[in-house]
Amino acid sequence: MSMSASLTLPHVEDARELVPRQSVPTPKIVGVGTAVAGEPYSQQDLLEIFRITDSRIRSVFLNSAIERRYLSLPPARGEGGRVDETQEDLLAKHKALTLDMGARAIEACLASAGARIDDIGYLCCVTTTGFLTPGLSALLIHRMGIEPGCRRIDIVGMGCNAGLNALGVTAAWSAAHPDQLAVLLCAEACSAAYVFDSTMRTAVVNSLFGDGAAAIALTGDGAGGGLLPASRGPRILSFASHIITDALGAMRYDWDNSQGKFSFYLDPDIPYVVGAHAELVIDRLLAGTGLRRSDISHWIVHSGGKKVIDAIRVNLGLTRHDVRHTIGVMRDYGNVSSGSFLFSYERLLRERVTKPGDYGVLMTMGPGSTIETALVQW
Repeated sequence: MSMSASLTLPHVEDARELVPRQSVPTPKIVGVGTAVAGEPYSQQDLLEIFRITDSRIRSVFLNSAIERRYLSLPPARGEGGRVDETQEDLLAKHKALTLDMGARAIEACLASAGARIDDIGYLCCVTTTGFLTPGLSALLIHRMGIEPGCRRIDIVGMGCNAGLNALGVTAAWSAAHPDQLAVLLCAEACSAAYVFDSTMRTAVVNSLFGDGAAAIALTGDGAGGGLLPASRGPRILSFASHIITDALGAMRYDWDNSQGKFSFYLDPDIPYVVGAHAELVIDRLLAGTGLRRSDISHWIVHSGGKKVIDAIRVNLGLTRHDVRHTIGVMRDYGNVSSGSFLFSYERLLRERVTKPGDYGVLMTMGPGSTIETALVQW
């Protein structure tokens, strides 16, 4: 099963002239901001805190290519170890952390864009690490004083790929309202989705994820009707997706009766499954554009794990330099789920290496099993 989004480009002979018709506003990313919560922990710190002595589990942690992650761990017990959090505790933690991180990421994003809270006309919030009703968007509008007439949507439960799914929705709204500011937020409190036991299943998850939030702001190309200063951010040209239906259960949430809480599952073969389908979706993304992979100057790939990054790199013929931001985010934050690729995008912008005309590919992977991509141009 596969699909391509509606922001499809006309065929052109010269890839450098790949410009959508000016009569159709092209969404443009005009700001980005990130935030984390909790404290930074090394993998060795976590092994000691949770008294993990199993050599197999220790190896999973210590060979993860992660140096530190930001986590909000349960309180310490008097006799040692950590308090066992109930599912009720975890849902409360999710609400507190995503509201705090989300607000700070949005504020940083607006500062990056040269915009104000009152400028937000649309807010899309993504999260998978907990469930809220009212949704995170309504809670943030109340907390931050965003205009109550702001249009909003919440995308819940899609997992690590959800940031790009949400970007498609937000870009479509931005194209239809080019003089207004749209904000997309990915806020994941992975500390609120942990189960602590001695199984290898939970060890893989516990060795990987961290708490983080990332936000980007969009307008129509050259837009705002004077709303924002000129921006060097990229235009969003098209999207392509692929759902690997044979691997539907390879990444999923299950209810664990023995623990009384939700437990996330990652199939050990998922890096190879995702890698094997990477070429297919990239070829679909570039089809009809006149572009080859070698024409892509910037690759922004989800920090899904060391093996996932290696599988994507090998199957697409990329170098470690091509995925340096992905590797760096993995090293410094772990996998922060749906917002990971935006942490990498922020790092790319800080390098100040993008040039007008450069093409970039955004790529995320997650439950479904799904690969999501977007083509952008500076």
